Amino acid sequence: RARVVAYAADALGALPADHVPGPLKRAALFTPQRRARIAGEQILDQLAADEEFRERIGVQARARQADAAARLAEGAVTVETAALAYLVQPAGWQELVAGLGESGSRAVDDSTRLADEVLALRRRLEAALSEQAALRRAAKEDLAAAKADNAELRRKLGDARSQAKSARAAADRATADALERVGRLEADLASAQGEIRRLKTQVVAVEGELARAQRSVRAGREEGTLRARLLLDTLLQAGQGLRQELGLPVVTGSPADQVEADLAEVGTRASSGAGSRASDDPAHVREVLALPQVHLIVDGYNVTRAEWDETSLESQRTRLLRGLAPLAAQTGAEVTVVFDGTNAESRPLVQPPRGVRVLFSPRGVLADDVIRDLVAAEPAGRPVAVVTSDQEIVRDVVRRSGVRAIGSRALVRLLG
Repeated sequence: RARVVAYAADALGALPADHVPGPLKRAALFTPQRRARIAGEQILDQLAADEEFRERIGVQARARQADAAARLAEGAVTVETAALAYLVQPAGWQELVAGLGESGSRAVDDSTRLADEVLALRRRLEAALSEQAALRRAAKEDLAAAKADNAELRRKLGDARSQAKSARAAADRATADALERVGRLEADLASAQGEIRRLKTQVVAVEGELARAQRSVRAGREEGTLRARLLLDTLLQAGQGLRQELGLPVVTGSPADQVEADLAEVGTRASSGAGSRASDDPAHVREVLALPQVHLIVDGYNVTRAEWDETSLESQRTRLLRGLAPLAAQTGAEVTVVFDGTNAESRPLVQPPRGVRVLFSPRGVLADDVIRDLVAAEPAGRPVAVVTSDQEIVRDVVRRSGVRAIGSRALVRLLG
């Protein structure tokens, strides 16, 4: 019955809609498995009541169940062929179904026969287990005898091992002597190679010293030219600004030379960087940026951590550089920002804004040292200001070099 329902449910989906009985029209929309599960009894009722419907289902089932149809044609008696025979109803299909019942009876007889064979096999298994126990007892006796023989063999093996140990000791002494001689030869070779490497290192060092000397000569010439040019531009702009402020006419001769000498003297005079304003007054920054050819050096993290320490270092760098870019564009001042990279494994990727120079101290070098180098590189007389709240820089570098010092909060407030 289940096989008949399955075949009919599968064939029902292939029938045209006008060939499907009314009670099964909704079930025809389901999948074959769902049709068989939900409308199985209705399908069986329609097959029994509607001969024309059964014949149409039989035609579709024969086409869709090709293997079962082939076995049915051969006269095979199985559940599949019996179910298909019920749908198709060829001549003699009742005998085929009856034969399937006889096959079931034969299967029961076969099951009884197999149970008898299993019982016989169990008896044979018990006999085999008894025989195996006897064999185990015999094996234990043989094992005891083998252990006795093994003890004798071990004694003989111990004697042989003692002899082998003596021979091995003699061989080890000979090997040690040979290794000692090889070690002395390898030490001599290593010493010779070390001497060669030392000489090569000296050659490389001499070549490096020569290259550094050559670079130093070139750098000295370039640095001297740059420092002189910057000082000259500073003096020229300062002179032009003073001439415009005082409304002085153009003169020639020794008075101009005297003014130039006075300007040079003022340019080299040391400044404490302190004034009547507080160190965090933004007006201090505006006054410095108004100077001609001024170089503003910013201690990066010292400034950002004064107000923005709660954000990441990347955010602090971005905020500072975005604020300095318009200042550099408006004033034309040279702006250099130095960030501390002494503990960084690699230098962060930073896109400097136009007019702002961004430096990271090398690994193992403090940003304070880079600021000292920048201040030392400037010619005497050029306006230089360092924005930092690090009192060590203010004390040891800024005031001793005649450079102006500006508190970090002054720049932060100006940017705000």
